[in-house]
Amino acid sequence: MQQLSRQERLDWLQLIRTRNVGPATFSELIRHFGNAADALAALPDFARRGGRKGAFQLASRQAAEQELARLDALGAQLVANCEPDYPPQLANCEAPPPLISLMGHAHLLQKPCVAVVGARNASLAGTQIAGQLAQAIGARDFTIISGLARGIDTAAHHSALETGTGAVLAGGIDIVYPPQNRKLYEAIADRGVLISEMPPGTEPQARQFPRRNRLISGLSVGVVIVEAAMRSGSLITARFAAEQGREVFVVPGSPLDPRSRGGNALIRQGATLVESVDDILEGLKHLGQPPLSEPQRAPAMHPPAQQLDVSSLERERPHILEQLSPTPVEIDRLIRQTGLPTALVSAILLELDIAGRLERHAGQRVSLIV
Repeated sequence: MQQLSRQERLDWLQLIRTRNVGPATFSELIRHFGNAADALAALPDFARRGGRKGAFQLASRQAAEQELARLDALGAQLVANCEPDYPPQLANCEAPPPLISLMGHAHLLQKPCVAVVGARNASLAGTQIAGQLAQAIGARDFTIISGLARGIDTAAHHSALETGTGAVLAGGIDIVYPPQNRKLYEAIADRGVLISEMPPGTEPQARQFPRRNRLISGLSVGVVIVEAAMRSGSLITARFAAEQGREVFVVPGSPLDPRSRGGNALIRQGATLVESVDDILEGLKHLGQPPLSEPQRAPAMHPPAQQLDVSSLERERPHILEQLSPTPVEIDRLIRQTGLPTALVSAILLELDIAGRLERHAGQRVSLIV
């Protein structure tokens, strides 16, 4: 673990806000260059070699400085995934967000967390059950995580205000959505913790909610679903939870209620059926304790990978491109198939990634964007 200086924090912020740099790409860039400043300097050349047409635009330094100043003015902190204040459960995810904004009582995220999520148009019975479960889980020294949405999320947050709750926002940490939850937002800022990976001032848009859902599950040791339709954000959260190795719990519902069909389907697929809080605690008894080892946090800076000869990159890039397609493939398999050095393959994939020609998937897989 390492505490970033203000200059390093600005470097990280500028890098993650640059186009085509997501959490997985960020991690690869730090691994390749050793620090964010050197990665920033190399990005335009990487994009050109990867086949980008036209100039490559970095996120501006001024915008990074303004974002950091805005967070300071709000009383929020920007925490890097190499720092001790970063939530340990999230740090253990594949490709965790390099930086998250926290406002309120950030220490609540150092405890084991359980997410309680579900339908926005929840039934009265659903909100009652969600509230009861959140209160009972919180009383066992878990922090309750949810997404500040109407319905189940609102009930979970309200019931866990006394024991500790965290709201993950799809927009900036200063943006209340939905607006009718402003009083709840203010109560969580005062007694709980607000979490966001978006810049302050960002209005939530549809494409940001899956990122919010991945953050909800990533912060948690388990996810409890109360009322979820077949096509809902709660099912997206459950899918992320399964990918991250989290426990998934579902309160069953009537087969006649469309709000329960998604959750009931999860039970058929192996999720734990919940009739009382004891079902959840039983499923978490081996997860609710602090980990035996330190989480695998990304180091702030480390020695860069060996610099590769440009001619080697030029010679082998067509070979890598031949092996890639729109179908995701594991990077390890690509390395074995080509017989090329890992550092060389990683560098070529980074070039394609920065150029906007590569998509990264869960499980260390990549696909070509055509």
